[in-house]
Amino acid sequence: MISVTSISQSLTGTPSPEPTEESTSQVVREVERLNSRLAQARDVIGRVIFGQPKVIDDSIITLLAGGHALLVGVPGLAKTRLVQTLGVVFGLDAKRVQFTPDLMPADILGSEVLEEAENGARSFRFIKGPVFGQLLMADEINRASPRTQSALLQAMQEHRVSIAGHYYELPQPFHVLATQNPLEQEGTYPLPEAQLDRFLMQIDVDYPDLEAERRMLIATTGPDEEKPVGVFDAEELMAAQRLVRRVPVGESVVSAILALVRAGRPDDSPIEMVRRHVSWGPGPRAAQALMLAARARALINGRMTPSTDDVEALAQSVLQHRMALGFAARAEGVRINDVIAALRASVH
Repeated sequence: MISVTSISQSLTGTPSPEPTEESTSQVVREVERLNSRLAQARDVIGRVIFGQPKVIDDSIITLLAGGHALLVGVPGLAKTRLVQTLGVVFGLDAKRVQFTPDLMPADILGSEVLEEAENGARSFRFIKGPVFGQLLMADEINRASPRTQSALLQAMQEHRVSIAGHYYELPQPFHVLATQNPLEQEGTYPLPEAQLDRFLMQIDVDYPDLEAERRMLIATTGPDEEKPVGVFDAEELMAAQRLVRRVPVGESVVSAILALVRAGRPDDSPIEMVRRHVSWGPGPRAAQALMLAARARALINGRMTPSTDDVEALAQSVLQHRMALGFAARAEGVRINDVIAALRASVH
């Protein structure tokens, strides 16, 4: 149970006015209700997606933080099924685009068509593309050309698109969950750094353990397969996102986030491995992502305020796609995970 006193202490010293007992109690009640609903959502997803508790938690954290996620894993690990399940559980209007080399920006955004009225008058009408959904699944996003990939940049950052000089607002909430196969690189295009930075987290999807794969084998090959059910709707998800931003963050957590992100920049990093092997590091958006994700992780684990443990747990997912190694690192076999491990150790 979350105490009112602990929240009052966490909020004390912030620039905002000191909260009243009544407002603090309301926040506590909202957090407890949300935590109960999130536990139910995790349970529903876990009965469909086997052996991936961290992937499920990171996906929920991404939605609670209002961000986008890049799911990276070999084929057959239920990445597509996970996105479909999230759409059902959170009551979102889900759309799917299979990215291919010949996919054009209009196939995602939509296009204008010329129509002729009965009186002979002609006019253009905009037909919305699949980006006008609350949850867009970009399947195998690295198979599309850079021109097509860039069509998502504005949508992911501004939640609107411009077509023929006109702006069109996207529905709320709006999330992009993209999948990427790390093995088949023939016929693929690396995602540009600007687009990678728009993803709140890169979620690595690995193989399930033996027991989880055994349960999956039995559950998915019988006559009745588990189907996801709705737990939230879009309005409730947006209310949860607003609540996440009201979660108080202690000064020690803020300092840990800043230290972690700034230590990943090679120009002024105190860590030799970073200075030697990293060609470019995370920007301010990485710190923002860590702050929101840490708040959301605290909530789904039944805590009102995040700790430095949350920052460390989320560091790899938030930072790994926002950093690049130099040629020397590749030659010496240094991986980005090794660098982030050094960054995490520096938080203490």
